[in-house]
Amino acid sequence: MRQNVELVLAFACILLLTGLYVAVAGSGPPGPATLFGHWIGIVGFVLMLATESLYSLRKQSRHVRWGPMQSWLSAHIFTGIVGPYMVFLHTGFRFAGLAGLTMWLTLVLVSSGFFGRYVYTTLPRTSAGAEIGAPQLESALRRAQAQLDAWLDAHPARWRALVAQMADLPVIRGRGLGAILRQPIVDRRYRRAWRQAARGLDATLRPQAAELGELLNQRRTLQRQIATLATARRIMAIWHTLHVPLGLVLFAMALVHVVAALFYSRSAVL
Repeated sequence: MRQNVELVLAFACILLLTGLYVAVAGSGPPGPATLFGHWIGIVGFVLMLATESLYSLRKQSRHVRWGPMQSWLSAHIFTGIVGPYMVFLHTGFRFAGLAGLTMWLTLVLVSSGFFGRYVYTTLPRTSAGAEIGAPQLESALRRAQAQLDAWLDAHPARWRALVAQMADLPVIRGRGLGAILRQPIVDRRYRRAWRQAARGLDATLRPQAAELGELLNQRRTLQRQIATLATARRIMAIWHTLHVPLGLVLFAMALVHVVAALFYSRSAVL
């Protein structure tokens, strides 16, 4: 749950904004030129500006160390969801011209952000957010295997048959991006197989099965991270190469739209 707190908060804000929008809409959606449309567009643009700049500045700065990177990333994801949604409400469901093109590009960028976040979570990291390399993972796997062996040595031999049964299940399926995208399905099947195996045990053995399950999960997670590390890094590098320029293009288009809107609104007043 704590890993997804930014998503929970973002979608809670979306629900609140939707309720506010429905309350203001009355007989019809408020247009971009209305007071509500202007303000929700301005706040959304500011949040998108923060999304585009603050996290990158924090990541690249060698002097500023305000808070852990994980917190900045969570804020980046939060503003990257709520800001575009506010801009979407600002359109009043009108998608013509530059504003419409900007909105569609925003949708592409947000979708790209969700994909990047998913791949990012497959990379092993410390509690401070620093990426863990293959040597550290292999060392951790040796320690996990030693803990598992010690547990098995201290318990009856019948547990080894269960460990061998679970070891036959694949850690990943496929190769490349397909393996990473299919990982939730593979993990779900493993958990279902473990529940079925544990359900068949005598009730007195289930506390021991819970201990063994934690050790197996620890080893399995490390095996998966080692198997997918190189692929996830490569995908993240490609994604970053595409996502950042796309964000800059979107920001430039949004800025042009804001300047044009202010210019024409001023001309209309004059």
